[in-house]
Amino acid sequence: MYRFLLTPRWIGIHLFAVTAVAVCLWLGTWQLGRFEERVETHRDTGRTAAATTPAAPLAQVLGTPATVRTDTVGRTVTATGTYDPAHQLLVPQRTVDGKQGYYVLTPLRTADGHAVAVVRGWHAGDPPTADKSPVPTGQVTVTGRLQAPESSSTGGAVAGGLPAGQLGMISPATLVNVLPYEVYDGWVAADDAPAGLTAVPTVQPEGGNGLTLRAFQNLGYTLEWFVFAGFVVFMWFRLVRREAEAAHDRALGLLPEPEERTPAPGTA
Repeated sequence: MYRFLLTPRWIGIHLFAVTAVAVCLWLGTWQLGRFEERVETHRDTGRTAAATTPAAPLAQVLGTPATVRTDTVGRTVTATGTYDPAHQLLVPQRTVDGKQGYYVLTPLRTADGHAVAVVRGWHAGDPPTADKSPVPTGQVTVTGRLQAPESSSTGGAVAGGLPAGQLGMISPATLVNVLPYEVYDGWVAADDAPAGLTAVPTVQPEGGNGLTLRAFQNLGYTLEWFVFAGFVVFMWFRLVRREAEAAHDRALGLLPEPEERTPAPGTA
């Protein structure tokens, strides 16, 4: 029934379908590569800009309204105030260098009455005791990298109840429940970690990466080319099935055999 697949006409159809699918897949892969290249270029540009921009006061970087933006994540900021050791918090299940441990978060009270959530460092393994993370006294100026508020989508949420003195997610919405004063948006990863702690690297937020429309056009073209490839395969199967059904009907005498074309007079 399927011997027709080896006829010259169908061999041509096979070759056309294979070529069309290969071209569509190649173009889709190329567009996907262009999208990934634009994403990586955007990230590298952001990291370079953040690393080369001089340190600036936190309030100045946050702007008005005081919020962390994609282009300010990783910016080096400074904040001056006094630490509040009575409200120091541990943030569990945070990974640095492939190991899990705890962020040590200490609020820094500023002159305007607000506080900055400062992660002074990371401790591997068991929760660090107070003697392993002593809090500086008096007025200090902290230099560190601005980080975006955590959310469940960025892996910030910790399932289940936590012991007193621990926080599942660093964000103004969670800090307001444990601190008796208002906090700035985001948090700061201190550059200089005290002995026994490791400085926390910059955490890039998921989503909202500020990519240009052209990058998302590349992603759309990728989907289109893959859909075209699937459509070619669908049409090939549909033609094969229709031809097989016609051959079956002819074998049962339900359809007449195709007439052979006779050459026109004078063309023989």
